[in-house]
Amino acid sequence: MATYVAPNAEVSPEAQLDDEVYVGPFCVIGPDVTIGRGTRLENSVSIMGWATIGADNRIFPGAVVGGDPQDLSYRNTRTRVVIGHRNVIRECVTINRGTEKEDGVTSIGNECFIMGCCHIAHDCKLGDRVVMANASLLGGHVHVAHDVTLSGGVAVHHFASIGCYSFVSGLSRVLHDVPPYMLVEGSPARPRCVNTVALKRNAFPSDVVRALIEAHRVLYRAKAGLEPARETLREKGMLVPAVNHLLGFVQNQHEGRHGRGRQRRRAA
Repeated sequence: MATYVAPNAEVSPEAQLDDEVYVGPFCVIGPDVTIGRGTRLENSVSIMGWATIGADNRIFPGAVVGGDPQDLSYRNTRTRVVIGHRNVIRECVTINRGTEKEDGVTSIGNECFIMGCCHIAHDCKLGDRVVMANASLLGGHVHVAHDVTLSGGVAVHHFASIGCYSFVSGLSRVLHDVPPYMLVEGSPARPRCVNTVALKRNAFPSDVVRALIEAHRVLYRAKAGLEPARETLREKGMLVPAVNHLLGFVQNQHEGRHGRGRQRRRAA
């Protein structure tokens, strides 16, 4: 199937469009844009700046990808947006390019579902299979690991990290790093329990789920502290790799500023 460009779309002749790309009415695509095979821009989509979009993505009306970072220090440098494959980006989503304060790249992995009116700010990194429900907002330099779900209206502070298989409840205000495998909610958001739904859906063994539940108990209910919690879990034979990953994340979080491990980079 050949690439289709609607007659009233505006596509720069320097843009690179692979086979089977569909560009709907009133779309605007700039000269420094590369779009992979089978990606579909429904209508009124703007792709600007230096942007690379992979294969089989679907982008809905009103989305703007590759806009300048909303950072007062930005000076029109050649920063980028890189989007992987098989993502769904719904209406009026905004994804801004990176800045020179990090590596200059805002990136999204594969098979993510970004719902309407979400904002992904400069220098954010999203892993694979991330779900962002409507009107969720990521500040600059936010890192989201794979298999994370953000419910509707979530606001994430810049430089926060969100661990794998975690769930952030709707309308939460995320000021601190979100530990992997946890369900968090509130203003500010705090770990409430283990995200057992995600673990079961992803076929985590029952002994690993039990170990993570015990890790949550000693860390966030008994508030034993990191090293006492590690020793307790070691004595119970529960220091499985997932628990070690959780403890390492919490240690990194504590070494940062304001509950955000990546703030060390900013302070430096």
